[in-house]
Amino acid sequence: MINRVIGHSRSVAATAHVTWKGVLALTFAWGCLPAVRAADYWVATGGRDATGWGSSTRPWATLQYAANQIRPGDTVHVRDGEYEGFDLRRGGTREALVCFKAEGKTVRIVRRNRKTPDGINVEGAGYVIIEGFVVNEMPRAGVRGALSPHLTIRLIHADRNGSWGILTGFCDDVMVVNNVVSNCVREHGIYVGNSGDRPIIRGNVSKGNRSCGIHINGDQSQGGDGIISGAVVENNLIYGNGRAGGSAINCDGVQDSTIRNNLLYDNHKSGISLYREDGAAGSKSNRVINNTIVMPRSARWAVNIKDGSTGNVVRNNILFHEDRSRGSINIDAGSLPGFQSDFNIVVDRFSPDDGDQVMSLSRWQSTTGLDRHSIVATPQRVFVSPDASDFRLKDDSPAIDAADPSVAPPHDLEGRPRPVGSRPDIGAFENQSNLEPGR
Repeated sequence: MINRVIGHSRSVAATAHVTWKGVLALTFAWGCLPAVRAADYWVATGGRDATGWGSSTRPWATLQYAANQIRPGDTVHVRDGEYEGFDLRRGGTREALVCFKAEGKTVRIVRRNRKTPDGINVEGAGYVIIEGFVVNEMPRAGVRGALSPHLTIRLIHADRNGSWGILTGFCDDVMVVNNVVSNCVREHGIYVGNSGDRPIIRGNVSKGNRSCGIHINGDQSQGGDGIISGAVVENNLIYGNGRAGGSAINCDGVQDSTIRNNLLYDNHKSGISLYREDGAAGSKSNRVINNTIVMPRSARWAVNIKDGSTGNVVRNNILFHEDRSRGSINIDAGSLPGFQSDFNIVVDRFSPDDGDQVMSLSRWQSTTGLDRHSIVATPQRVFVSPDASDFRLKDDSPAIDAADPSVAPPHDLEGRPRPVGSRPDIGAFENQSNLEPGR
């Protein structure tokens, strides 16, 4: 919402057995070396603002001082240490980006900036890159962007922030890439909102947040057209979110977008939801492709579609649920027009009327004509070790060579080639056992 955005003024790989080098290799990331560069500046805890030159040998002391000096094309390099946050109102251009880059692994923002209740705030400043900072326990957001097109936020570690790890609003063409956001106290790990079109949310880890892992919201009530279109949400690892409500991936007024190659597990409410609450219309004409979604017993449906969210496509996904009263796909009658679903591995529970009826796959097929090539299986039959959160495919998994090749992405969650074998595999992981030597 705009009042939130515009406001008052791993060992992760061990957890889900994901090789994040592959994800990083896939990620398109703008460099900090723009075509036209005015200067490189340095900030260090032992530097001086008034008498420093901003050079490597005589650095400035504070990020805010640097933010007040930079011009298009400048890069600010920040050495390890603890810093007060900064408020950036000067941006770059397409040919000359502005970049704030942490040069070590322990560049920590330990106090909010002096203008907003966030660690790093970028406002009215387009073509900016924020890279590599650790931003924990801020009153509102770890990193916030508003009215800043072509903003890139990457390699941020944001933990235990008051409302959001990363928040953007009214930012067209934003990139939120390869961040780790966790344990937000009140709301979501990543929130992209306020009618910002064409966001790319890629390669992030979002875990343990009180509400959604990733929330994308058209925010009609706050101005703009109330629709976010052209989003790409891919290669994210999202788990342990939603104890207070919300989906692992929540889409309100999101249209013509792609959600693919994501691994979602142990999220306590919903998996992927396409709906309308504060958007200008339902979440229409989206493609939900090659995701792996494993829901715990107490959760809602793996895929929820409602509120006139028509024309969506759900293919090549693994959609598991432990609870016997909920299951793979829940859609309301108003969202069925144009809906396509097939080549999924599922549990034997579907609903065509927002949960009033729960039916088997065979009845779903005969009632709706959907999922003709989908199959029922169990996690133990499909995954290497679901009890250990290893959701790679077993060598004899029914997901292997079973996907629709016309929509499958060319790489999997780990950045490995797809397909390996005669056809792509279902889900976020492509089994590599048939990979030719030297390929």
